[in-house]
Amino acid sequence: MTEKLACKLGRNDEVPNIELAELLCKNKDADSIKEIALGLKDKDKAVANDCIKVLYEIGTRNPALISAFADDFLALLHSRNNRLVWGGMTALATIAELSAESIYKNIDVILSVFQNGSVIAVDNSVTVLAGLCKADQKYEKHLFPILLEHLRACRTKEVPQHAERAAVCVNKDNAKVFLEVLAGRKEHMDGSRLARIRKLEKRLGACGYDEKS
Repeated sequence: MTEKLACKLGRNDEVPNIELAELLCKNKDADSIKEIALGLKDKDKAVANDCIKVLYEIGTRNPALISAFADDFLALLHSRNNRLVWGGMTALATIAELSAESIYKNIDVILSVFQNGSVIAVDNSVTVLAGLCKADQKYEKHLFPILLEHLRACRTKEVPQHAERAAVCVNKDNAKVFLEVLAGRKEHMDGSRLARIRKLEKRLGACGYDEKS
């Protein structure tokens, strides 16, 4: 199946990789997905880069099809190839709830990338941490305060997106403090950023997660 990768077709765009992901999802082709996962270790950088693209595109469509490869994605976080680092974190973001135990065992490396990684890696780290919080209360106890501190301290322009990503783990027990943190950041916002925060607050309120929860 690797012959369908963009690099093997002499293409510089991602369309073949997305089409391959869609095909593998449609057919639920476990053997071919395993072949793509093996390609993450290919010495050809282009092959490995295309393989992680295919895998996280699969993950956005059907996370269960790649949940068995959590350890492979975690291994990428140690790579010197930044494309594989943020690609690995993107893949982990799609399976965080399904593979929470395996991922949490490696929480130190997740947090290291969260604190020091590229913009895309950090974005997806937020999703991973939120997914772990949602998956298990004991993970939430450890990680939700880290997410809150991040939302308090991150750049204003990052707050809306990261708050939206983190919101998946908001519940009746932690909503009050989450909304308080957002309220504290709103005074420095205007325009579309402020609108996104207000929309998120309204959505959480509609779910019963408001200051009175």
